[in-house]
Amino acid sequence: MGLDQYVYTFGVFCKNQFGERLRKLTIDAKFTCPNRDGTLGKGGCTYCNVASFNHEHGTELSIQEQLNQGRERVAGRSSKYIAYFQAYTSTYDEYRVLKTKYDEAIKDPDIVGLCVGTRPDCVSDDVIELLASYQDKGIEVWLELGLQSAKDKTLKRINRGHLMADYIDTVTRARARGIKVCTHLILGLPGEEHQDYLNSLNAVLAAGVDGLKLHPLHIVEGSTMAKAWRNDRMKLLTVEEYAYSVGEMIRNTPKDIIFHRVTAYAKKPMLLAPDWCAFRWNGLVAIVNDLKAKGEQGSYLISKLKVE
Repeated sequence: MGLDQYVYTFGVFCKNQFGERLRKLTIDAKFTCPNRDGTLGKGGCTYCNVASFNHEHGTELSIQEQLNQGRERVAGRSSKYIAYFQAYTSTYDEYRVLKTKYDEAIKDPDIVGLCVGTRPDCVSDDVIELLASYQDKGIEVWLELGLQSAKDKTLKRINRGHLMADYIDTVTRARARGIKVCTHLILGLPGEEHQDYLNSLNAVLAAGVDGLKLHPLHIVEGSTMAKAWRNDRMKLLTVEEYAYSVGEMIRNTPKDIIFHRVTAYAKKPMLLAPDWCAFRWNGLVAIVNDLKAKGEQGSYLISKLKVE
């Protein structure tokens, strides 16, 4: 698709580090979320599929069985893998439970990395030390933080249950211990426009970050936003608008920041809108075309330096 020509992608990073592109094998370790179990709230984030709350997990497979299944799906594409604890808040449990589950994943001889997805307000010092201990043993460790927006007004509006200050605190503690952080940002959240996306990017860069994941807001069945969308109270980004904003963000990002993802898609009938998010390549093609026409990662920063 050509994204590697313009962006420092996670695939390029892995190839430089390990000699090949690593595949992430996703794991559902039966964690939940404080915004789902009543600790912070029961409604969840407004973009989440609330209908799934009644049956939290779609698998009864063990962690090892999930790794085996994932390996079969990507057979022949890689010889080394990253265990990706993706579902829900994967640091939200007792220390001994977390250690047991992480240990089970990395004992697989083909696993060379550990990626843990979580919320900024659910990462204790003990969790950071646990992740650092794996890194000290040579495991490639990434802490993925779902920030979504650096704007507190937006975080409250979408019922995240945390603020930007929580994110800054966790990033500071994690990176001080040498843990790499990948931050998730959603473009198209209610009340936000192009400048808000750039503001969130700048706030994340100022706090310190190693990687980014960018996602378009899409409406899924069972979410609070689905009700607003059906009542014509949601304005969603077109693929052209999304590609423009992502391109501008990438050009304002230093070249050493790794982009783990620049778009996302969902399958119908779970996906309600926008329709372009139902296809894997729509967003990516538009982004690559924008980068080809206007410049690669960090190009705006280079231009500013030349002017100064």
